[in-house]
Amino acid sequence: MTAAATPEAPRPVRPAADAPAPARNPWDRWWFGPVPRARIAWLRIIGYVFLPCDMLLLTGSSLSHARLPADLYQPVLLGRLLHLPAPTPWSMYTLLVVTIAAGLVAMTGRVLPRASGYVAACGYLWWVTISMSYGKVDHDHLALVVALFVLPSVGRAGIGDARRCEASAWSVRFIQIGVIAAYFLSAWAKVRIGGFPAWPNGSTVQWALSRRGTPLGRSLIDYPVMLKASQWIMFLAEALSPVMLFVRGRPLYALVLFFAGFHAVTYALMTIHFLPHAIWLAAFLPLERLTGLLPARLRGGEPAARPAAETAA
Repeated sequence: MTAAATPEAPRPVRPAADAPAPARNPWDRWWFGPVPRARIAWLRIIGYVFLPCDMLLLTGSSLSHARLPADLYQPVLLGRLLHLPAPTPWSMYTLLVVTIAAGLVAMTGRVLPRASGYVAACGYLWWVTISMSYGKVDHDHLALVVALFVLPSVGRAGIGDARRCEASAWSVRFIQIGVIAAYFLSAWAKVRIGGFPAWPNGSTVQWALSRRGTPLGRSLIDYPVMLKASQWIMFLAEALSPVMLFVRGRPLYALVLFFAGFHAVTYALMTIHFLPHAIWLAAFLPLERLTGLLPARLRGGEPAARPAAETAA
């Protein structure tokens, strides 16, 4: 007869907070790989500081449109779907004040960040819809509209907030998609309207320089081969821009620098800036590193990072 086995000591139970995060497939990691809330705070600063500049300087036509006869108002599709009325001076000035004020409140990331952010987003969407409903539609505002709608979804966030969360990742990814969509759809429009390879082999840039070129730009009109090569570079860069959504590190930063340089050159040659779009190239950068460059008193609180399981919840 054998002796009774000594019962094993109970194994220590790992606290739930230390449990590893559930494994994710590549698709989920691409969408929801946690991003520091500080990056959202910096993107909010960029967006909400730029908002009044855009409304007063770039889309300020909404104020002048409000003084035109109502029968000149030809709303774009969104305006027709929402049954937006023709603008009046009183409504546009009220919308301007409310939208800018809501954006400044949302920029703090502390006082009703979601409510104030969505008020700013809806107000700006109304504003820019009015601006584009009088015969000219600018595609460089797509990323700005997308950013204003997704940034509030994260809730409270400060530039010193090192906590990572999936909501931040989702917002950043959507802004990136908005940026890339503007590039890729621009290439598609070139093919749809101008044809391929007719557009890159054409004289669009030469015509644009003769129409609105700066002195530097007009000096290049007599170099058609170089201008045609620039059209091919432009077209291929826009068509291949989705690559930016799947690369990281130095290759990504090099592409961001390339497109930033592209916009700088375009402005230098034709005074076309695409600023409402170009500022959102920052969504591809680790902006949270800027916090470390600030004096300690300006960084705000830095909450400890949450455990992986809590972050993934």
